[in-house]
Order: sequence, then C-alpha cells, then structure tokens
Amino acid sequence: MVIKKIFGFTRNHIGLILLSIAILALAITVGVRFMLGPRVLLETVVQRDFVQTVVASGRVEAPHRVDIGVQITGTVHAVPVDEGQKVEIDTPLIELESSELHAVVSQAEAAVKLATAQLRQLHEVQAPMAEQAVREGKANQVAALQNLARSKTLLKKNLISQASLDEAVRAEQVTRSKVSSLQLQMISLQANGSQFALAEASVAQAQAGLEFAQAKLAYTILKAPMAGVLITRNVELGDVVQPGKILMQLSPSGETEMVVQIEEKNLHLLRLNQSALASADAYPEQLFSAQLVYINPGIDADRGSVEVKLRVAEAPDYLRQDMTVSVDIEVANRRDAVLVPSDALHDVNSAAPWVLKLDGNQVHRQAVTLGLRSDGMSEVLTGLNAGDQVVPIGSVAISNGDRIRPLQQADSL
Repeated sequence: MVIKKIFGFTRNHIGLILLSIAILALAITVGVRFMLGPRVLLETVVQRDFVQTVVASGRVEAPHRVDIGVQITGTVHAVPVDEGQKVEIDTPLIELESSELHAVVSQAEAAVKLATAQLRQLHEVQAPMAEQAVREGKANQVAALQNLARSKTLLKKNLISQASLDEAVRAEQVTRSKVSSLQLQMISLQANGSQFALAEASVAQAQAGLEFAQAKLAYTILKAPMAGVLITRNVELGDVVQPGKILMQLSPSGETEMVVQIEEKNLHLLRLNQSALASADAYPEQLFSAQLVYINPGIDADRGSVEVKLRVAEAPDYLRQDMTVSVDIEVANRRDAVLVPSDALHDVNSAAPWVLKLDGNQVHRQAVTLGLRSDGMSEVLTGLNAGDQVVPIGSVAISNGDRIRPLQQADSL
C-alpha cells in the first residue's frame, strides 16, 4: 500500500506500461525494416584466373593383367611369393614336384651321348675300315685279272683245261663284284652317305628328346613373365594343379591407368590429352598428375555415364591396383575471368539466367550471360563486373526492387 501511494501506480498500470513499450519497440523495428529493408549477407563478384574441371571417381587399373597358370599337371612343391608382393621378371612363382622329370632328362642325356658316340665310331672306325676294305678288294681284283690273263695264255698252249679258265673268269667276276659292294659301303659311310645320314638323324632325334624333356622339366618352375605386383594368388603347397586353371594374377609394372565414369552431360567437354589432378581416397591430401587417353565411344544407359581412362606417367608409391581415386579433369580455363558464385544464379539452366544485383540500397534483376562453370563458381561474360554484389538464392525472400541492408561477412559471424 505504501508503494502504491508513493508511485501512484497499481500492478495493472505497470503491466500496461510494459506492454505499450514492447508494442512501440516492435513498431519501430518493423518500420525500420520496412523503410530500410532486411539485413542480407551478399556475395561479391570477383575477377581471377578460372579453370573449369569435371570431377569424377573411379579405380586404379593396370593397362592389362597377366593370368598365370601351369602347363603340366603336377603337385605344388613350393610357392615362394605372397599376394601383393612386387616381383621382377623370371622370379619363381610356383615350383612343382620334379624328381620324375629330372630322371627323364638324365635318360635323354644318355641317349644323346649314345647316338653321338655311334656317329663318332662311324667316322673314326667304320669309314676308315671301309676304305681299307676297298683297297684290299681292288688289290684282289687286280690279282684275279692277272690270273685270268695267264689262264687264257696257258689255254692257248693247251697247258690247262677249259675248266681252269672258267674258274679264273669266275674268280675275277667275284672280286670285281666285291669291290663294287665295298665301294658302295664306303660311300654310305662318308659325309653324304646314307649310313652317315642315319647316324646324324639318330643324334638329332636324341637331342630333340633331350630338349623335350628339359622343356617339361622347365615347366615345373613357373616364372614371372614380366615385372609387376602379384595381385591374386589361388594356390598353396601340396595342391594338385593342371593346365587351364588361373593360379595367379600379375599386374605389370609400368604405366598405370585410372578408369572413371563421367556423367553423360559432361561428355561434350572431354577431349583426349586433357590434364587432370587425382588423389587416392586413402591419401586425399596427396595429389598426382594424370592425362586423359581414352574416351569410350559407348554410353552406359543404366548409369547415364561414359567410361574414360587416364594415364598416370609417374604413379606414387602408395598407388595400388583397384584403389578408389577421385579426379579433376581440366576441360577449359580463362585468364582474368569475371566470376559469380553459382548459388546466386536464377534459372541457371535456361536461356536467360539472371541475378539480383545490389544498386545503392535496392536490388534489381540483372540478366547475365554465362561461360564456364565449375566448383561452385560461374563465369559471367556479360551483365556483371568485378566488385558487384549479388543476393544468394538461399537468403530471405527478396524480390526485384526490394530495399535491403547489406550485411558484411564479419557481421554474420
């Protein structure tokens, strides 16, 4: 009662006064907003060098993979390499049990030695003996001729009978026939003769048998056909393996490729030999260069994409087969381009895009002509200049001709 008498107000009076103050403050705020407009954080048009890129993801893939399998059936004796291991050319990958084939090789080596010895014997023994036999035969033939001549003389003198002359004729014919036979035998033992050819053929046959046995023995050690990384291993010690089954897969060393899928709508931007920057998802901060080397002529209708390949000339050490990668392919660039944030563009995919541009303390609709677009920025060919300010689409509802109060970036923090 004392307070009421001193101030002359009741509690009801105080409540009415406070309500009136609130209504007045609201009216002042709404009036200021109506007169000056809402506070809006604007985007600024800038001018700088600009690169348009097409972003995609894919996987690391060697230009080709080498499937490795055995050429003979056998039991695995050793597998001296592990999956993921780098190997050099001719590195042993799989060893088969080979004791039986070693014995076959030894047998073939002995056959070669035997055939070679027989050829040597023909050259060193049989051929000289044949020559000696021909000389002896000719000597006997000469003696037989002399005896025949004497017999004819004696027969004329009636000192011998006709039977003795006939015997001398027969003896001369036998020696002549024998000389002819020995000469043929000697010829067959010479370098161009049939027996010499047969002996040489025996040596060649034995040598071929040895080479065949050695080849089969070599099949028991499967070696890397080229340097690379072993990416698959499907064989263990003791397995029985046979031809036709893929036991290992090798990713050859050398140039590495990335296979990525590009959205079909970006196909018109792609050209061979365009450069790109890439990164593995496992190492996103480490960038490396690549080059576009292949554009698939076909389109994947299910995904609406086209497959492209990029070559990595100098692949980083951490890059592995089938790693997931992200690439930015540079498809165009401009020097000193006028750029506006893409989130300020209206009807961006139409023939007449536009922005709300600040003029004084009002915004007006401004038509623009666009060029390159990438990474949240768009090149403006006409309609804006560096330093102009535009209203982002995500701001409060602003229309053409509205008054606004520009909000600085620092004020919004």
